[in-house]
Order: sequence, then C-alpha cells, then structure tokens
Amino acid sequence: MPEIIAETERLVLRTIDEKDAEEQYRLLNTEAVMAHLGGVKELHEIEAKHAKAMQSYAREGFSFLFMIEKASGEMVGHCGIKRVDNPLAPNVGTHEIGWLVREDRWRQGLAEEAMRAVLDWAFGRVGAPHVVALTSAANAASWKLMQKLGMERREDLDFDDPAFPSEDNPTIQYSLTAKQWKEHR
Repeated sequence: MPEIIAETERLVLRTIDEKDAEEQYRLLNTEAVMAHLGGVKELHEIEAKHAKAMQSYAREGFSFLFMIEKASGEMVGHCGIKRVDNPLAPNVGTHEIGWLVREDRWRQGLAEEAMRAVLDWAFGRVGAPHVVALTSAANAASWKLMQKLGMERREDLDFDDPAFPSEDNPTIQYSLTAKQWKEHR
C-alpha cells in the first residue's frame, strides 16, 4: 500500500507501489518527457527502477515518489530522493533529488511545488546534510528550477557519461545544503 509522504496545495506525493509501472509507462514515458533522461524506457526497465526505489525506501526511508494531482487523481509526475548511483560521478552516495512532469502539465509550477516539499522532506525527516541534482546544460528547464530552488552550480562535480548523447554531456550538478535551504525558503 503506498504511503503519503507529503501534500502540497495541488499534489499528493506518495511512495511507489508494485502496480504503478504500467501507469508510469503510459503517462510519463514519452519522448518529450524523457528527452534528457536517456530516452523512452522499456516497461521492464521501469519495473526494475520501481523495485530499486521500493528497496531504497524500505532500507533508507527515502526514494522517488509519484506526484498525484489532487483535482484529477491522476499521476502527473515523479520526484524524490535517491543516492547518486552513476559510477562515473565524483560524488557517488550523495543524496540526489530529481523530478519529471507529464508533458500536458508542463509550465504549471508543479515541479517547483513538488520539489519544495521534497526538499523539506530531505532536510527534515531524512536528515540529509546536503543534496545535489543532476542534469545537462541542454536541459535549461531543469537547471533553471534548480537555481529557483536556491541550488548552486557545482562545476567540480561535472562528469561525462557515454550512455548519454553528446548534447547531454557533460552531466552537470547543482547542490544545496540544509542551511542554504533554511535561509532560502
């Protein structure tokens, strides 16, 4: 049974359930949404990510979550906290935040609304000393939200990932400490 982690004005952020993979595959796994995230995934890849997220939540008390729109009851995005797990990153194991929003809900402020709740969770119950977010310079919408959240660009954490196309390299990172979040809020 999914657990509600946070509620915002328009969203419920809840844990992943075993039955969510097909819905994510259908609603969130589009070329536009996945353009800077390695492309559209196969259903079995989403199922594997869900299994990993559920294990992370059981083990560490945090994971990625689904954004459920209160007005419609529909899945409109994915957000949360995980550990940096790309072996090419210089900061493997650091708390990483991330998000994606369904294309028909873009430019409505849902990602910012969700991520403010995720950051409260990260620096509150989870107790993260700092978090990072990863993107590419080509993904302006992503790094602009990172800046809006008070995150700072960390060129010292950039790395190349041959699994991504040249336009999405290098992977760039932004960071935020608990103290900075408290002052920025």
